[in-house]
Amino acid sequence: MTALCRELQKLARQAGGSHKTVHDRLHMAERLSRHLLDLNIQLKSVSHLKAKHIESFIADRQAQGISLRTLHNEMAAVRVMLREAGRDKLADADRLGNQALGLQGASRAGTRVAISQTRYQAALDTFTQKDAGLAATLELARLMGLRSQEAVQCSQSLPTWATALARGDERLAVVFGTKGGRPRQTLVLDREAMTHAVNLALDIAATRHGRLIPKPDLKTAMNYWRSQATRAGLTGAYSPHSLRYAWAQDALRHYRAMGFSLREACALTSTDLGHGDGRGRYIRRVYAQGVSL
Repeated sequence: MTALCRELQKLARQAGGSHKTVHDRLHMAERLSRHLLDLNIQLKSVSHLKAKHIESFIADRQAQGISLRTLHNEMAAVRVMLREAGRDKLADADRLGNQALGLQGASRAGTRVAISQTRYQAALDTFTQKDAGLAATLELARLMGLRSQEAVQCSQSLPTWATALARGDERLAVVFGTKGGRPRQTLVLDREAMTHAVNLALDIAATRHGRLIPKPDLKTAMNYWRSQATRAGLTGAYSPHSLRYAWAQDALRHYRAMGFSLREACALTSTDLGHGDGRGRYIRRVYAQGVSL
């Protein structure tokens, strides 16, 4: 590892953020350092970085066919590290703006859509034949709007959810696998279906030492989940995240039916999904595409 890479990675950690954000930033630092080293540009410090070095890196990434949204995120990481090093002037330089770098036109709307009931049922049938634990995980992900990692780790919360449902709670705590390690409370939209799904999952987990996906570690479990999801047709626009889109649209309709304004419904759904109430516009633009509210 070069001196430049070590310094960039130190800055990446200092800048803070969620575990995933810092993790991605560390990889970004390594990619930038490797690019410069491949060109025999041997910089020993971030203080020696110039705009032309970053322009060269982005041009190389574009030539590799990396998506605009990914390049936006990578440039955001570069700017954060530069500011952490006190190089605000370079971070804000016009020639390193997205437009100047040829990165304009990307949308945050994403490429996924809400999964249809027909496609969901087909995937559930495939999982049921393959592995009851996978099927239970899929059903809970759809009923609660879980991210993949939340779904894979949800077996740890099954007893708590069963107790909360029996008590009549309107919300369930999602604790494990959350983005940034931030627990959230999510609305129970269909109590009968949730109660059935949780009780069934508890029965399955009881035969598998408390797990729905009986793998030795999280990485192996996540790989198994993703590979089986792909084989079941949950790929591309209909990746497992499409389950979360469908749940979000159900939640939006629920809040609107209760009399909340569209703005309030989006803020409430954003909170349920773990984004916080300040990302209502994002929810409306991304999760509510094509939905009449």
